[in-house]
Amino acid sequence: MKIIFAGTPVFAEIALEALIHSIHEVALVLTQPDKPKGRGLKLTASPVKNLSLMYQLPIYQPTSLKGTTEQEKIASVNADVMVVAAYGMLLPVPVLNIPRLGCINIHPSLLPRFRGAAPIQRTIYEGDKVSGVSIMQMDQGLDTGPVLLQQTYELKPFETSQTLHDKLARIGASALLEALDLLEAGKLTPVPQDPSFATYAHKIVKEEALMDWTKPAVQLDREIRAFNPWPVAYTSCKGENLRIWQAEVLPIEHSQSPRTILGFSKEGIDIAAGNEALRLLQVQLPGGKVLSAADFYNAKRDVLKVGEHLT
Repeated sequence: MKIIFAGTPVFAEIALEALIHSIHEVALVLTQPDKPKGRGLKLTASPVKNLSLMYQLPIYQPTSLKGTTEQEKIASVNADVMVVAAYGMLLPVPVLNIPRLGCINIHPSLLPRFRGAAPIQRTIYEGDKVSGVSIMQMDQGLDTGPVLLQQTYELKPFETSQTLHDKLARIGASALLEALDLLEAGKLTPVPQDPSFATYAHKIVKEEALMDWTKPAVQLDREIRAFNPWPVAYTSCKGENLRIWQAEVLPIEHSQSPRTILGFSKEGIDIAAGNEALRLLQVQLPGGKVLSAADFYNAKRDVLKVGEHLT
């Protein structure tokens, strides 16, 4: 089939590479305009653009798809289907109707659970044990279209947003190729989503990353893993922000108030939570590198004392 691909970050790049090596033709790639990044604010191409340049694919980077010029450009391709993966731009109804078979989306959750902007992070934040990828026929709603195909994935105990992203990206690429073959053969049956089971995955904001030690340790552990690699959970420690990259729950009973240091050794920093305790395993001070518990202990053992609060 002749395909228009619309995507921007690494999640989409992995799907695009699978398409490139498939029997299908990628006739046009839509991706976000280059954006300023880094201290020098140098214009930087998206991962999808870089991959497209490598394979000499036609690239189109409009700032919107609402205009007739943009829509005529898309229509001129005469594509069978448009594949969308983390494109980051709204597709208006006229664009949804341009390809012969419409537009399909690779969504990293088992719809209708976790529609919206941050399904991967919210999966971990909410403590789900199973996730997956949905290949969805797009309509004008936000992730509301009928599901064409799903593949599931069982989360590992220490799954982070980064590891889950990487696994779902690979699953998504595989599911996409399977769905395209079935779509071309007319063997896919769209299954409408049940709105009564729908949940929304709100966008992650930096303010969420500040740890509230009155919460149960299990929830704090989820938040640390959900916010890895961005925005990274943090707490105050002797007047400095301490970023927390990895921790584990200590299922122990204690009578101390939240934030109390219960133990401090090369094994980790044990902190009282609202219920049970949390052992910090990898941390980072402002301007420093990520430290193991042992390295942090060697640097701060004369500063942090058992029985004190972190602050």
